[in-house]
Amino acid sequence: MHKTIGVRLAAPLLAAALGPAALLLAPVGTASAAVPAAAVPGMAAAPYEYLGWGSPQKPVDVMKATGVRWFTLAFILSDGGCNPKWDGSRALAGGTDEAAIKSIRAAGGDVMVSVGGWSGNKLGEKCSSASALAGAYQKVIDAYRLKALDIDIEDTEFSNATVRQRVVDALKIVKTRNPGIVTYVTMGTTPSGPDATGKDLIKRGAAAGLANDGWVVMPFDFGGHSGTMGQATVSALNGLKAAVKSAYGYSDDAAYRHIGVSSMNGRTDEAGETVTTADFRTILGYAQQHHLARFAFWSVNRDRACGSGTDADACSGVAQSPYEFTKIVVQYQG
Repeated sequence: MHKTIGVRLAAPLLAAALGPAALLLAPVGTASAAVPAAAVPGMAAAPYEYLGWGSPQKPVDVMKATGVRWFTLAFILSDGGCNPKWDGSRALAGGTDEAAIKSIRAAGGDVMVSVGGWSGNKLGEKCSSASALAGAYQKVIDAYRLKALDIDIEDTEFSNATVRQRVVDALKIVKTRNPGIVTYVTMGTTPSGPDATGKDLIKRGAAAGLANDGWVVMPFDFGGHSGTMGQATVSALNGLKAAVKSAYGYSDDAAYRHIGVSSMNGRTDEAGETVTTADFRTILGYAQQHHLARFAFWSVNRDRACGSGTDADACSGVAQSPYEFTKIVVQYQG
């Protein structure tokens, strides 16, 4: 997800009783890890932060400034084989990424981890079977005792039907092995909803019996749209809801509760395309009205005005106060 201009790289009830330490100690599959998303405060609003570039802010500083409790940390990639590493190079344990997760949890928050993105080697392609891919996902889940996992499926991982099926089947295995874990599948979209490839992915999920918690679209980089970006996002979400309802046979209410949005703040990769704070408020209203599974965005790194430079990985490209977009998103509670 989240192609920035230039290169796109790829607490539940028990915690309330025991304090932040419970988030570090609870093993996968226990009651604390199995609390549904709606019962976990803040999970539905977990903006992306990428710790590998874009002058990342300290997550705890963001928490203090905005009240956000959850982050989606990106990206887990293949190390060249069927083995997960941060950016395909940094180990899961013992490094700055693990330290950041511990600091967030010590401050009363938590994280989900995003696997994939636009660039780099994708686990879905490097793992030769669904069981092997599920094993790679499991390494990430076990490393951080995750309650939620985001699969950001893009580029060649998205376009290959065999790989799409592998991802779906792997997630079904993950769901079986980790009762209660929340899974999101995040993908690109058109202004009218998922394209044929996205619809195929959703249909494969339904056919496989994958009880995915949120099918999430990234409504930006449209290459043309009608109305504001907020209106175009609503249109894309309406199309997503229709696709999920059709594939799964959900009611309207259930379909809305199984879709989500991950926008981009400020200027996007598309010339002349800008997502404003007013657009974010439009998305917030839609999410609140329909109780979407998720309202996230790319990215915290960019949630500040640009200084003398114009590094789109580190600023939004629009006039704003610090964390203005995050402060809108954090109002969403599911």
